[in-house]
Amino acid sequence: MKSVYKRILLKLSGEALMGDQEFGISSDVITSYAKQIKEVADLGVEVGIVIGGGNIFRGLSGAAQGIDRVTGDHMGMLATVINSLALQNAIESLGVPTRVQTAIEMPKIAEPFIKRKAQRHLEKGRVVIFGAGTGNPYFTTDTAAALRAIEINADVVIKATKVDGVYDKDPVKFSDAVKYEEVTYTEVLNKDLRVMDATAISLCRENRLPIIVFDSLVEGNIKKVIMGENIGTKVIEG
Repeated sequence: MKSVYKRILLKLSGEALMGDQEFGISSDVITSYAKQIKEVADLGVEVGIVIGGGNIFRGLSGAAQGIDRVTGDHMGMLATVINSLALQNAIESLGVPTRVQTAIEMPKIAEPFIKRKAQRHLEKGRVVIFGAGTGNPYFTTDTAAALRAIEINADVVIKATKVDGVYDKDPVKFSDAVKYEEVTYTEVLNKDLRVMDATAISLCRENRLPIIVFDSLVEGNIKKVIMGENIGTKVIEG
């Protein structure tokens, strides 16, 4: 069995880590992610990961509570580092070497993000988790995922979500929502399909980097995506 992709950037949602909880990290979810990542790494695929922090703190929600937006965004970045360390621990417990690199330097717990070093880790078969977003306020972890994917020369951005693809409207609220098999970057922006934020989509479009959106809570789906199975929705150039 051969993967369609040699190097991927996997974008994981912080909220998905909560599982059925209202806050924090579900051991079941993080273990499932770790097993799926090991499956992919065992095939020889080079895996970079960006993970959100919404299960712990979101800058925008902090701003709504009166926290300065820049401060709130920095708190959100720290939340992504907590998730990165937890995921690193779960992956390494399965015997897969893993490194965390952060956009905000914190040398006691992780390496600083250095493009060449990240690429070298990937070449050596190590999973690399990129924490702290872009290191800048006002930028989401979606944008961080697009940026890191371009920097490490990934073949694709694989966005893990709680739904099985991109729909023309919210499938939870509307039973007649229609799922796209493929959609263009321009359609995503024009129709405000909420695949990723506009900055991330624009970065991917400019660099012709495909995005696949799929349901990551079904075990085995990450492997299916990288093997080229037709699950989820592909965002490509028109």
